[in-house]
Amino acid sequence: MTRGRIIFLNGTSSSGKSSIARELLDVLDDGVFFHMAVDGFGAMRTGRPLGAEELGLALRRTRMGFHRSIAAMAEVGNDVVVDHVLSEHWRLLDCLSVLRAEDVLFVGVHCPLEELVRREQARGDRPSGLAAQQYAVVHRHGDYDLECDTGTSTPRECAERIREFLPRRPRPTAFSRLRERYRAEIDDLAGTVGRA
Repeated sequence: MTRGRIIFLNGTSSSGKSSIARELLDVLDDGVFFHMAVDGFGAMRTGRPLGAEELGLALRRTRMGFHRSIAAMAEVGNDVVVDHVLSEHWRLLDCLSVLRAEDVLFVGVHCPLEELVRREQARGDRPSGLAAQQYAVVHRHGDYDLECDTGTSTPRECAERIREFLPRRPRPTAFSRLRERYRAEIDDLAGTVGRA
């Protein structure tokens, strides 16, 4: 069975990941792609109020389940567009651990901070300051296969660029390089997964 490809979009809240993902589903014509968004997984959670500790644990398990769902979809041959915010280092480590590095095209979605703040305020459905809080941390690993800037390009232009780049994915991939760089931390995380 042919494994599915994973286009992994990482960027802050309001950076344009979901818009790019929707455009990708429209422009990619050599497979059947599914858009998997971390926000969608979070929206499936029960609506009852949770205490801080219970919420933290639920969010961590949700994200771990999200990562493993991506892996499962690709393993059986589905092509996937992932929309994620790697705002905690362990999330990147977990993705490096469970996703097959050769399957992943890792795309950094950038946007100037001023524009992020403007979009966040216009949306009105995100906590104020969330994008600014994430801005300094989501790209700190500093290694991608491809990068887009939604401050200078439309989501459609970013999607077209990704589509053109997809058949020419580099070897080794950014995920392969990052897995090698963080190997010890990935091993440490794997030892704690069962206790999450």
